[in-house]
Amino acid sequence: MSKNQTTKISNENTRTQVRERYGEIASGDSRGRSTTGNSSCCGGSTSSSCCNDSTAAVELGYTPDQLADLPQGANLGLGCGNPTALLGLRTGQTVLDLGSGAGIDSFLAAKKVGRKGSVIGVDMTTEMLAKARENARKGHYKNVDFRLGEIEHLPVADASVDVVISNCVINLAPDKETVYREAFRVLRPGGQLAISDVVAVRPITAKERVDPGLWSSCSSGALETKTVKRLLGRAGFTDVKLTLRTPEQPPGTFTGQATLGVVSADIRARKPTK
Repeated sequence: MSKNQTTKISNENTRTQVRERYGEIASGDSRGRSTTGNSSCCGGSTSSSCCNDSTAAVELGYTPDQLADLPQGANLGLGCGNPTALLGLRTGQTVLDLGSGAGIDSFLAAKKVGRKGSVIGVDMTTEMLAKARENARKGHYKNVDFRLGEIEHLPVADASVDVVISNCVINLAPDKETVYREAFRVLRPGGQLAISDVVAVRPITAKERVDPGLWSSCSSGALETKTVKRLLGRAGFTDVKLTLRTPEQPPGTFTGQATLGVVSADIRARKPTK
């Protein structure tokens, strides 16, 4: 078997593990337990969904008013920040949400861009997609379109969106460089990337990388900050800014990831106008 074939199989296995884990979470069957005891992308214990309460969500950057306005079930506590707060979304813009889950960030973006704007949410998990669409129906969101797809192969036209957002999802993708290239492809010239994700502040071992529980709990798939910046630059982005969230003392919901040196970060970049 060639190296390329092995990589392809490994990548597909990773996607399958992630898809199954978050399918269970969407169905309410599990909090996606890992070998380390983390329950989801934001950590916590297997006995509680700490990240699903309002206190933890506010700690990650959401406001009480934003949370109160969401359809019930849109916040599953799987994020590591609030990407819609990283830049000023404007009326009439088109926003793409990579790994939209149950819809929390898509719905917040939809409020900001208004009826003249639109939001596209892409997720590879059918259970999450069904949950997001039901939440959109309950919340009467007419300007949000949830699509099934992988973020490495976006079902979105070239140069068709103004802003790409994502929340603790890109670290789960086995081919992150392709994700960034796809984000660059769908952005209009001058468009912006605004993501919350986890990054590694020290090297992660090969053994940790292949642990399916560690990877799918948003831990061992994290890249070091210098690698994130390099991949964004190679994809074509400029004005790359990466801000760690208190790496020495990560929020309580990230205590599990802290053992690997993985913390949340806010990442912004721009597609050049020419």
